[in-house]
This record gives sequence, C-alpha cells and structure tokens, in this order.
Amino acid sequence: MNVHVSYRVQKTPSVEKDIQYQIEKLRKRLQVFRPELIHLKGVVEEVSAREGTSVSLNLRLPSGQLAVQTSAPTAAAAVKSAFEDLLEQVNKHKEILRSSHKWQRGRRGDSARPGITVSEVPFEQTLAAVYPPMVSADDIRSYVNVNLARLERFVEREIYFREALEAVPPDTLIKDEVIDETIAAALGNGQEKPERLALEPWLYRLALQALDELSRTDESNSNAVCLEESTRRRNVKASDEAELQFHQPDESITGETVIPDARVATPEQILASDEMLRLIASALRDVGSGPREAFILHAIEGFTVDEITVITGHPADRVFQFISAAREHLRSAPGLAGEFRARLAPTGAA
Repeated sequence: MNVHVSYRVQKTPSVEKDIQYQIEKLRKRLQVFRPELIHLKGVVEEVSAREGTSVSLNLRLPSGQLAVQTSAPTAAAAVKSAFEDLLEQVNKHKEILRSSHKWQRGRRGDSARPGITVSEVPFEQTLAAVYPPMVSADDIRSYVNVNLARLERFVEREIYFREALEAVPPDTLIKDEVIDETIAAALGNGQEKPERLALEPWLYRLALQALDELSRTDESNSNAVCLEESTRRRNVKASDEAELQFHQPDESITGETVIPDARVATPEQILASDEMLRLIASALRDVGSGPREAFILHAIEGFTVDEITVITGHPADRVFQFISAAREHLRSAPGLAGEFRARLAPTGAA
C-alpha cells in the first residue's frame, strides 16, 4: 500500500504513532486488494484555535475511491475519528463488491423479465483479488544457493539406494548430472511453477523425475558400445604421493586453532551419521521403492505427509501406509531396533 501523509501542524511522535497504528489496522482490512494498487493520501492541518485540527484522507482502490474529512479539538481525536469513518466506508464498499455479482430477487410487482439470469462471479476471480506469489527464477536460484548441499545429499542417497537394489548399473547415474537436470527443468518454461511456499517439495519431485529419466536413458543405451572411450579406470588409491606432495604441516599451533566449534559436527559424529544411513539403506533394500522414499523424505529430510504427497504423487493414505511399513521393517532390523526411537514412534495418523 502506497501511503503519503502531509503534516501542516507541528509533527509529534504521538500523532505519528497513532497514524501508523491506524494505517496498520486499515491495511489488514484491505488484504483482498493488490497492495501496489492501493494509494492512501492524508493531510493533517490545524484549521483554527476554535475548530482544532482537521484530518483529510483519500483512499484510492482498484474498484473505487473513498474520501473522509473530520475535525476535532486535538490531533489524536481527529486522526482516530477520520480513520474510523474510513474503515466504515471500506466495510460498506467491500459489501457492495461482494453483492454486486449476486442476482437481486425482484419484489412483487416488479416488471422484471423472466428467463434472464446473471452469472455469479466469485470475488477471488475479480481484478482486486490477491493471488499467492508464484515461484520465479530468482527464488529458485536463491534456494539452490543456500540448500544445494542438502539436495546433493538427497540425490546421493537415491543413487546409492538404486545401485544397491540393482535397479541401475553402478556408476551410470552421476550426481552432478542429476542436479543439473533438476535445476534446468526448474528454470525452464516446460514445467508449471508452483506457489512460493511449495518450492522445496517441487524441486525434490523434479530430482526424482530426473533420476527416473536418466535411468531410462541409460537402459536404452546399455547395448551401445562407444569405440572412442576407454573402459579402463585409473587407480588413484594406489599411492597418496599426489595428495601429500604439497602438504606442509603448520609450524605453530595456537590455542584458538584447537578450540572445538559446537556448531560444526565432529568427524566422529559425521562417521556415525553416515554409518547409520548405511544401515538404514541396507535394511530398506527389501521393502520397495515406495516405502523407502516415503520414509527417507519423512524421517531424514523432514518433510510432512502433505509435502511427500506432492513429491511422490501418492495419496496421503498411501504415504501413511508406506511410512508405517518402513517403521515396522526397521524395528525388526538388527542394529536399528533401538535407534530413532522418537522418530519411529507411531503417531496418531500413522
């Protein structure tokens, strides 16, 4: 909402505070209109010592214009009275807009022609309605810049699961290629953009679609043999000379360099987390892709059931069944019966 207030009296903090408070109340009543199409212009001036202060308000909306002018002995009273009158006019104006698309029942004796109907149009479909913001290219870039590591870990886990289940041959799916295909599909014009709040589940769904498409492409090209590429692999783990060639230990170690940072996980915690993920991966090999994806998205990625429904395309009841099946399977798995007890505890819905 565009606001411009002119003061032709001595500007005091109390009067300015009252005006800002009344503007916030007015803004809440105007949420059905687009903010960039609302203009409020106000003038606070002193008329005379006998009449006091006068406040004039002019509100321009996409569907009309409202004006109010009141006077009071004090500036605070004039501001309050003017905004109250303006709020009353806004409420009446909104009622007129709501009832403008409804058929008025004719009274007895009216010469209304029968057979003529007026189509009802909801207020949400009019020009003044506010729609939720859709995802833009800048939103996608901002999310990827912040959460790229998390998306990469999810793709790595999916590739590991599919290779462990022998759904795809080893080393056929490349993490960077899947990420590139996901971001390219998100930034392209071929996909319908969701609302801004649903950006993260939408990107995860695109990542799963990219994995499926690349898997099908590798299956179709499995019989083709490239004569220009070599099938031999270089043994890079035979010697660590290349890694240690430029290694120079520090000459001095101060106390500040060895103080642990509580915000960063220790190597032991990272190894324990990786080992736990490997145990979960091995335990979920026999439950199928549906329960595995639903459980990973719910327990590890932290998505809700509604978001998992958007990502996987399965209905909510089916997602609950998948999560329950994975929980029961993990409870009987060796080494995992006592882990994730809080996350695996049955909820009221599942």
